[in-house]
Amino acid sequence: MVVVYVPTSLRRLTGGQARVEAEGDTLAALLEDLERRFPGFRQALVAEDGALHRFVNVYINQQEVDDVGIATPLSQGDEVAFIPAIAGGAQPFTETQVQRYSRHLILPEIGGRGQRKLLNAKVLCIGAGGLGSPAAIYLAAAGVGTLGIVDFDKVDLTNLHRQILHGHKDIGRHKLDSARDRLADVNPDVKVVPHPTALTSENALEIIGQYDIVVNGSDNFPTRYLVNDACVLLKKPLVDGSIFKFDGQATVFMPGHGCYRCLFPAPPPPGAVPSCAEGGVLGVLPGIIGCIQAVETIKLILGIGEPLVGRLLLFDALAMEFREVKLRRDPECPVCGDNPTITELIDYVEFCGLPRERALIG
Repeated sequence: MVVVYVPTSLRRLTGGQARVEAEGDTLAALLEDLERRFPGFRQALVAEDGALHRFVNVYINQQEVDDVGIATPLSQGDEVAFIPAIAGGAQPFTETQVQRYSRHLILPEIGGRGQRKLLNAKVLCIGAGGLGSPAAIYLAAAGVGTLGIVDFDKVDLTNLHRQILHGHKDIGRHKLDSARDRLADVNPDVKVVPHPTALTSENALEIIGQYDIVVNGSDNFPTRYLVNDACVLLKKPLVDGSIFKFDGQATVFMPGHGCYRCLFPAPPPPGAVPSCAEGGVLGVLPGIIGCIQAVETIKLILGIGEPLVGRLLLFDALAMEFREVKLRRDPECPVCGDNPTITELIDYVEFCGLPRERALIG
């Protein structure tokens, strides 16, 4: 028995199945069995002279077969993938990409078309810290083609128990430098675009406007409200996450379906909610929430599943418990309501009542 990966273009013949089992001790015998069970399968891959079309690559056990002949032998348990060139102006996947994304390519919900969406996507991570680290690593591993990262901080020893983009050798380096090196090692397909600056009302629209989706990993309220308002004004999806001690929150704000201000119309008084540096945080907690943010981002890119829109996911690490509460768009919201009063970015440090030095992404 041989396992066959079915390319997206042929799944109409297999009832949508991405993987099927077939018999055959050669490619020719395998294709005959597939044709018997799925009429039209062999014709789509084999030319009139009996040879495989030149635009079809064959991989056996994830290794490209050079000079593929129809008589190429197969063994029981082999995995065969027929990968035709992709139409519509897209470049075909390289051999390395087929191997790297093989577990995506065999998922019917992703396949070649979905992987191409990921490679063409542009995602901005606000912060390269506790939340931004796991989110960026998994987005890069998934093949998100362009990852922008906003941060200006340097790596400190106290970061390393949770900020997995960085290592001991990176202490003293700019986080963007270590993030770029780490993500390039994870997946060289990914273009990392550094934004070595604090996000402000003066630069937020220009930076965020370059991307499809924003992943918010900031650790202070001025930046949270700034990112929210900018995403509303630009009509960008915002994948939001936050952590405190042993608790985490995650949600997705889609244009027209509410925003961070609908959830929290006003920030807490200065000093009411301590930062991680002041109150502490369980090191693994941002890993969990950041991974949830990565999952939600990938779902948005692919257009699959049910995103956390209108839902706030709450995680209690001590109880190992997830809860969910419903969110609603506030028609009186000053930024996304029916009659918005905030139509441009404001002074968010003043809005939150914080000293300037506490209003930066760390």
